[in-house]
Amino acid sequence: MLENILFGTYTKKTSQGIYAGVLDTTEKTLTNTGLVAKTANPTYLALSAKNRLYSVAKADDEGGVAAWQLNAAQTSATPLNMVVAPGTPPAYVAVDEARQLVYSANYHTGAATVLKIEADGGLTLADEHIHTGNGPRPEQDGSHIHYTDLTPDKRLVAIDLGSDTVYVYNVSDAGKLSRQSQLELAAGFGPRHLVFAPDGKHAFLAGELSSQVATLTYDAATGTLAQTHTIATVPTDYTDHNGAAAIRLSRDGHYLYVSNRGYNSLAVFKINDDASLTLIQQISTEGDFPRDFDLDPTEAFVVVVNQNTNNATLYDRDLTTGQLTLRQKDITVPEGVSVLFTK
Repeated sequence: MLENILFGTYTKKTSQGIYAGVLDTTEKTLTNTGLVAKTANPTYLALSAKNRLYSVAKADDEGGVAAWQLNAAQTSATPLNMVVAPGTPPAYVAVDEARQLVYSANYHTGAATVLKIEADGGLTLADEHIHTGNGPRPEQDGSHIHYTDLTPDKRLVAIDLGSDTVYVYNVSDAGKLSRQSQLELAAGFGPRHLVFAPDGKHAFLAGELSSQVATLTYDAATGTLAQTHTIATVPTDYTDHNGAAAIRLSRDGHYLYVSNRGYNSLAVFKINDDASLTLIQQISTEGDFPRDFDLDPTEAFVVVVNQNTNNATLYDRDLTTGQLTLRQKDITVPEGVSVLFTK
């Protein structure tokens, strides 16, 4: 079986934009099939049910989100439009199918932005909330929104790495935000990305600056999050710089995965009955600075991209134990930042 992948990248050196790949699950091989769209710094990607792609966008001194129509084979993309504003591009993009909205998180401006998907797939601005705050670490000089995505009951979570805060918003059908709650984390935790468990009552939060994962509970009745457990993503004797990055969860809710940039590994955790975590594996990403990775639709494979070494790595994943085995490395992906299986 052939599975399509899209790779988001920086375009500071050799990359030209968004690339495509194919995972052959029979031959167990990953191939970069070439450039899909030439565009500046499409670092994060999200795909709608109508095969419309939404990417981080940079245009001269402005940043925002671009809308594209993919062809049926997902090998080329036609631009629809772009919503940008003066300043740097966002860091995260997500699609809300039910309300036909797109959310973006801007690390540099502290903005959580809501965009409306129009009938032709293009975007218009619906709402934007600018956050404030800071923390004790040098990277926490101001608000740095790094993630904007949905809870199981369709509220919006906005994660502020700069102020160690996780916000929960209500979202109207028109895309207007109203704050429901906020969770304050330990100073310097540096929250980055979040995944919810299948039960909808627990979530796991990657702390970039602390190299930790926090287990959270989620109360849908009140729209509030609370922290219960924390565990490190790197060994206690590792003292060099590291930043926890992407976080993914198996569909059965039994295994959690986190990428480490610096220690250059994927940390594999077993999820216990009380939603605490036990580290069961650290495996090299066979490259430097792994920003993102993902499980394929069968969950029998994992693909990670290493930004600084311009390569992707493929692993076999044991469906019973959750552990990974290196299958293939040195697949060329220039300045790789994000991995999106398009099914």
